[in-house]
Amino acid sequence: MTKMSVDRRHLLRVGGAMSILGAGGSFALQLAAAGSAAGQSAPDYKAIVCIFLQGGNDAHNTVLATDADTWKRYYTTRNIGEEPIALMPVGTPAAAVGSVSPVTGRTVTLKSPEAWGGVLPISPITANPVPPGTNASSRTFALHPVLGPLQTLFNAGRLAVVANVGTLVQPITKAQYVAKSVAVPRNLFSHNDQVSTWQAGAAEGARVGWGGQFGDLLASMNGTNSLFTAMSVSGNAVFLSGQNITQYQITTAAQPALAVTAATGTTLFGSSLAPSRIRDDIQDTTSANLFSADYATVVGRSMNSATALNQAFSQSAVAAVPAPSAYTNIITGKVEANTLATQLQSVARMIAANAALGMKRQVFYVSLGSFDSHDYQNTNQPNLLGKLAHAMSYFDGVLANIGGLNLRSNVTTFTASDFSRTFTSNGDGTDHAWGGHHFVMGGAVNGKNIYGQYPTLGVDLGTFKNPDMTGSALVPTTSVDQYGATIGKWFGVSDANLATIFPNLQYFSPKYLGFI
Repeated sequence: MTKMSVDRRHLLRVGGAMSILGAGGSFALQLAAAGSAAGQSAPDYKAIVCIFLQGGNDAHNTVLATDADTWKRYYTTRNIGEEPIALMPVGTPAAAVGSVSPVTGRTVTLKSPEAWGGVLPISPITANPVPPGTNASSRTFALHPVLGPLQTLFNAGRLAVVANVGTLVQPITKAQYVAKSVAVPRNLFSHNDQVSTWQAGAAEGARVGWGGQFGDLLASMNGTNSLFTAMSVSGNAVFLSGQNITQYQITTAAQPALAVTAATGTTLFGSSLAPSRIRDDIQDTTSANLFSADYATVVGRSMNSATALNQAFSQSAVAAVPAPSAYTNIITGKVEANTLATQLQSVARMIAANAALGMKRQVFYVSLGSFDSHDYQNTNQPNLLGKLAHAMSYFDGVLANIGGLNLRSNVTTFTASDFSRTFTSNGDGTDHAWGGHHFVMGGAVNGKNIYGQYPTLGVDLGTFKNPDMTGSALVPTTSVDQYGATIGKWFGVSDANLATIFPNLQYFSPKYLGFI
């Protein structure tokens, strides 16, 4: 791990991230009801929401090419080992647990792909080009069988797929990668380094992320409540760290936050003076010790923020945000918590309060994990993908009616992950790889399409030489810079500032991908 020196400015930013809603605190300090101000969205309100799939999601089993040539290589490669991870073709009916699959001849278990039925077809409006190495006249596509809610969103035009995205320094081919003739990001297959490179453009130790830099540029639009510009519901994330903006962390806990002034706000330990005296002491910034003064500044800001939030969350639109429906584990059939849906409920409540807080631009971060499926992929990934689909569908539905307004077009949600997984299987899982496919959702999204080149799949074998895959990892054809810059341009960041935030963007064409 990279060592970092600690300075006062960094301490102040980190301290600010430890907001009033820390461990044991409720999301909204007991959100209240009533009022109509939050029912009117602030003019020109926009929010972006990053859903980070922690651990590296296997994109090969998330968005699939189903033309005969590609499917044959996919199925042959992944239908091996003690627990084959190859999915079933489009139109395959789900097989009953305990039965013998008519497709594979295997006895079906709870975690067998045969039990989930075939992959779900999607039909992009624009045909994705057939790349060199793929023997097909056209490409057809599908989603994992548990992603039914996302198939619905795709067909409705509010979801797009961005193909083969990865961390890149500049465009690179398989031949250039093998020859080491073009620079690549540091530590390509390291979790920590690739999470940081996705979120901040540099390996572990980076302090400033592109979401935070968006916040730096646009926080002034939020007036006196700019502290609520960059919001995390999943702990500290470098994605939200800016040069000046402080990421504000909230939780989804149900218990009320500790109150200095007790329930009524008038006494403490029987004294009517004690609350104000304690408040004055802990907000005293006159100490000669600079760290003490900085700490008091952070605490004072948190207490003032609590007041602002309490006032904003006394609006009816906040209290009206519904809880997610129950989630059923696709493998066990049992109802369980969907932490991603709960995080997105917290995001929806903050969005519902945008007018009361005077917000015009907000960046949010949520996450789901772990997708690090070296083993037991058929047990873990389907359930995680099911949670992703359930949560995104819930969030889309909530945004359709925030205080009586449809805010779908005001909010763009996108997925990100450390990296994808190897095309080959290790027997019951997959290992670290590189390029992968991602989802972008929202009313402003040019949905029902696949953006970027969906690659040729298959490992080199005999006369077949895959131009898009080195070993078992896809060489990305779309950079994180293009992905993030496209989102940033919609958000209101200028071309010049995007070129600064994404310095490698200059090497890619087109700079903006058109999915929004």
